Amino acid sequence: MTTSTSPTSSSSPLAERLAAVREGVADAARAAGRSPEELTTIVVTKFHPASLVRDLAALGVRDVGENRHQEAQEKAAELADLDLRWHFVGQLQGKKARQVRRYASVIHSVDRPSLVDALRMDDVPDLDVFVQLNLTDDPGRGGVADGDLEPLVEHVLAAGGLRLLGVMAVAPLDEEPARAFERVRLASERVRRLAPDAAAISAGMSQDYREAVAAGATHLRIGTAITGNRPSLR
Repeated sequence: MTTSTSPTSSSSPLAERLAAVREGVADAARAAGRSPEELTTIVVTKFHPASLVRDLAALGVRDVGENRHQEAQEKAAELADLDLRWHFVGQLQGKKARQVRRYASVIHSVDRPSLVDALRMDDVPDLDVFVQLNLTDDPGRGGVADGDLEPLVEHVLAAGGLRLLGVMAVAPLDEEPARAFERVRLASERVRRLAPDAAAISAGMSQDYREAVAAGATHLRIGTAITGNRPSLR
């Protein structure tokens, strides 16, 4: 007779992957002379069902990331009974901005003045945001061009209703992660000249979070290393 393992059991594959990443993040922090408590690990659950997010919550996860509005909105509604912080990490259309604001605690992908304007809402608590920096020459990748970083930061600061946490970026596939994240660290210094409290850095994913931590990342967006392979695209 065989017995099944609960997804929230300490010996389940999900729990084991989560524990391995938590240990890896802590090791990376200590290697960089930092405290693991400085870091927020966001579990990116795109294409996975809400049931997996519920299992993660039972394992102590509170920060969950999504990059598609419709999927995120449905999961947030279904899991409203849980104490979760929803992070929107994908490219965001201006026409969807206010809808995303209704469930997201943090938006990591503010990359243009028109999106800042669309997110402004004076009658609700301030929304935490990151400005996304494009580390490539491809505008389709999302993120503000390097030369436009300071004007965008100034626009966020002047908008009202938004609280700037810092800068976000994705390391290009054709660049060494350590070099890419050093560019993000330097961009963070530029942001802090305008907004001294905006010291957070959202960088690092399953394959490169160690390099991101070494460069000062405070928020890690980790998906498959914790969730496992994504289901087939819908």
